[in-house]
Amino acid sequence: MDHQKPINARLLAMKVLTQVDPKRSYAAPVLSDLLYQTNERQRATDLVFGTLRNQTAIDIVIIKLAGCEPKRISTKLLNVIRIAVYELIYSPETAEYAIVNEAVNNTKAIGGKKQVGFVNATLRQITRHITNRQTSFSEANAQKILPQTPSVGCEFDTCILPEPKASPADYLSTAFSLPKWLVNTWLTEFEYQKTKQICSASNRRPSVYIRPNTLKATAQQLAEKFRQADIDSEIVPGKSMIKIKSPSAITQLPGFAEGLFSVQDITAAKAVELLNPKPGWAILDLCAAPGGKTAQLAQATGDSAKIIATDIDSKRLEMVTENISRLGISSVSVVEYEKLEQKVSEIGLFDAVLLDVPCSNTGVLAKKPEARFRINQKAVRKLTKIQSQLLETATAMTKPRGKICYSTCSIQQAENSGLVKKFLQKNCQLKLKSELLILPLLQEFDHDGSYTAIIAKNVKQRMYNQSLRLKIKQF
Repeated sequence: MDHQKPINARLLAMKVLTQVDPKRSYAAPVLSDLLYQTNERQRATDLVFGTLRNQTAIDIVIIKLAGCEPKRISTKLLNVIRIAVYELIYSPETAEYAIVNEAVNNTKAIGGKKQVGFVNATLRQITRHITNRQTSFSEANAQKILPQTPSVGCEFDTCILPEPKASPADYLSTAFSLPKWLVNTWLTEFEYQKTKQICSASNRRPSVYIRPNTLKATAQQLAEKFRQADIDSEIVPGKSMIKIKSPSAITQLPGFAEGLFSVQDITAAKAVELLNPKPGWAILDLCAAPGGKTAQLAQATGDSAKIIATDIDSKRLEMVTENISRLGISSVSVVEYEKLEQKVSEIGLFDAVLLDVPCSNTGVLAKKPEARFRINQKAVRKLTKIQSQLLETATAMTKPRGKICYSTCSIQQAENSGLVKKFLQKNCQLKLKSELLILPLLQEFDHDGSYTAIIAKNVKQRMYNQSLRLKIKQF
């Protein structure tokens, strides 16, 4: 470990963002590797992901108010400026002078006098155009205010956004740094107010929720353990889940090492709840990594089902093994994807298959901000082909009268109800039992978006389908 003097959160965030191209790489692994360099870990994390979530809007501010083209600014200087603009707009509780001064000081650490002057002049020009760092939408021109929450935002003295009524897709995509085509699909499917809700929730600072390992502890017992350790937390009403309010490293929370809980969003837990697995079932988790739903399956069945967990990504599959080991689960067997066919031939078909498919991540844009830089309509079409093929594989592995739980963290109709409907039309032995679409939401107990369909298999199947060999090897 590097024992140099810790650096400030803004400089650490700049180092992370400089190493990350959101179209090709993810910030989380880089941030994890570098966090030891600062004592302000929570703040550095917020700066990295907040800047990524709002990058389009931030760049528009730099262009329109400072007259600078981001592509003409060196990567390091651009990220120093972006981080500062992010704080100026979205962190009104932080003093303006502190933001600008530390940006200037960080520039001194990486550049010369000319670069320092440029950063200082750019940020001073932007601050001159800010009239109120936090004001109500009801008191401002919508074209002059960048949203912080559904009710307040940062107000400027000039129009920086399209007019909402004249160009709703342009307005929402710009204000929330989202692809216009994506906003257009939401407007078509959900109309304006729900789309605005989705956009706002997609840019939130997501809360951290944990699901108690019910094999070892209840939510009440875990909440008491946190209280004794001065960890601010709250049990989610109507749920056996806990919201962590104190900024804390998950691995340092009391009970983590003992396997008393897993991290899981409220919405992510819904798929297994809808499947309602039973003790004694043979269950396949076909896209298991990193293992959150695998563990939930084991806990929901009292660790007395026969669960096979696999994933095409062998490295991420190791995370499943680590998770079930930490949680003390014994009913799960982790099987390499290449060996799944052999395993199914040995043990037979499954009572249930959990299919948490690869998807566009449009329901989890707050947690995976890089997805907004990558997803496009062509990518969605490619994903739907993979999703349909995986449904075919799941169908071949399911017993007669067994169930398939099809799950995504997408809110796109093409990946969800539209895909399931088309698949069922081609497979008359299957029947839709229930489906649930949850839209991302920003409120006290905020959550991601997701889709779940429970599909029942009705016809008899004499033996394991040998055509499965081809289906598995396609992925």
